Amino acid sequence: MTSKRGQVVLSELRGLVADLATEVGARLPPERELARLLGCSRETLRGALQVLEREGELWRHVGQGTFCGPRPLGYPIREQILVQGASPMQLMQARQTIEPSVAAEAARLATPEQAAYLAELAQRGRRARTRPESEQLDAAFHRGIAEVTGNPILLGLLDYLAGVRRHAAWQREWELTYRRLGVSAFTERHSAQHEAIASAISGCDPERAAAAMRGHLETISEAMRAAGLPGAGQ
Repeated sequence: MTSKRGQVVLSELRGLVADLATEVGARLPPERELARLLGCSRETLRGALQVLEREGELWRHVGQGTFCGPRPLGYPIREQILVQGASPMQLMQARQTIEPSVAAEAARLATPEQAAYLAELAQRGRRARTRPESEQLDAAFHRGIAEVTGNPILLGLLDYLAGVRRHAAWQREWELTYRRLGVSAFTERHSAQHEAIASAISGCDPERAAAAMRGHLETISEAMRAAGLPGAGQ
């Protein structure tokens, strides 16, 4: 909510929610009525609702309405709120939890052809000279590892995490890290680590593959902490 009008609507919505919150689980009026009461567009209203939902001041249930207070236990959190509320370091924490195990599983299952494909991606990454090219090949390499497992659940998880990386908040914060590292340093360090992961997978060594992936992701996390990103102390 960066516009002046958006901030005014957000403030007024906070007041309305505070007035209604005296009744546990009170439901807000429908969006159309809320927009009329606040004198704003529904797009502006939805932006303010998202802010308060992230802050835990209200929660929404599709088909039932918007309610005051924090979401009750047992109700799933909408995916969009999860993505918008996650910091870059929380994304890295999720990757560090999942991807070493995926790399280990790939080392157990990779065919020679699959291992050669991962090695080729690592080599292409080393030759990359721009940030977009580096990021594209980095995403292809990590997705390629998940593809080796043949497990659609693992592949879906990696695709989901990749989608979070395309979100505006991640892109803004990663830009700071990328500038700090520089193109050549980014390319060299990541390429060497990708090559180590690919080598471990080619050698059918799950423990080495997991350790190489863990070290790779920790390097990224350390670079983010050094760049002073929000949430880096988590």
